[in-house]
Amino acid sequence: VGVAYAVNALGSFPIIIGGTDAQKQKYLPSIAAGENLIAFGLSEKASGSDAGSLRTTALQEGDEYVINGRKWFITNAHHPNCRIFILMGKTDPDADTYRQQSMVLVPMDTPGVELVRNVTTINHHSPEGHSEVLFRNVRVPVSNLIGSEGDGFMIAQARLGPGRIHHCMRSIGMAEVCLDLMVARAQERKTFGKYLYQHGSIGEWIARSRIEIEQARLLVLKTAAMIDEVGARGARKEISMIKVIAPTLLLTVADRAMQVFGAMGVSPDTPLADFYTGGRVLRYADGPDEVHLQTIARLELKESAHRRMDIAQYMTPQQ
Repeated sequence: VGVAYAVNALGSFPIIIGGTDAQKQKYLPSIAAGENLIAFGLSEKASGSDAGSLRTTALQEGDEYVINGRKWFITNAHHPNCRIFILMGKTDPDADTYRQQSMVLVPMDTPGVELVRNVTTINHHSPEGHSEVLFRNVRVPVSNLIGSEGDGFMIAQARLGPGRIHHCMRSIGMAEVCLDLMVARAQERKTFGKYLYQHGSIGEWIARSRIEIEQARLLVLKTAAMIDEVGARGARKEISMIKVIAPTLLLTVADRAMQVFGAMGVSPDTPLADFYTGGRVLRYADGPDEVHLQTIARLELKESAHRRMDIAQYMTPQQ
């Protein structure tokens, strides 16, 4: 439920920044009240992290857009309160790569919208859904366009920056729960006549987990402050850094906690296996680690041109 409503808050962002007054009046009150959930229809099987290769089309015919395509891993789509998609589709396949896509509002009950399946992740079932959705000759009025044609990438980037902050905040919160459970288990369980925390390796896991959580938390706070000060574009490097480090942190701390709990750690008797699965999925969600690492390296190299230094002063003279 927490994931569903966190995604819903972010899902309304395109309407807030690009929607018409009529769209805002129609959708935002029910979204704010939690009565209406949004599914953000972006990702496709064939595109992966390359949003430029999205294949779903939303072509204008008269006063309607006709939508055809298949989306998957669409959060919220199977939630009973989900009423509307914000769909990313090509409105002009011949335009510049980053002006081909637009965002269109598609009510769930529109003819031609089919929920194909709720995809499990590492055999984990999310009630709100990581859904595969088929759009077959779906017709919506042109008034359902968010912003102007070709604004899809711009709006998506404006939404994804704060969205990644949300992912990282939730990852740190889950890591905190993992650490709390690890500490509690280490103080109640004895092996070979000693509490688990009295074994050297487990005490070290507890200490390292606290250090790593605080490091990640401070970087997320710095990034959030930068978004407030310079916007998501100005904080691109920091957003990519936390997007890499927070899921890795969650995986690491969850894995340690699972080990401390033994077999119980991989069972449904604790939330640890779910947290671990969530961390692993977040290494893909909103951009895989590899793409973010490339972004960090590219920006670091670009910035180095403005702070070149004479490295000779740091070198030992050669004889």
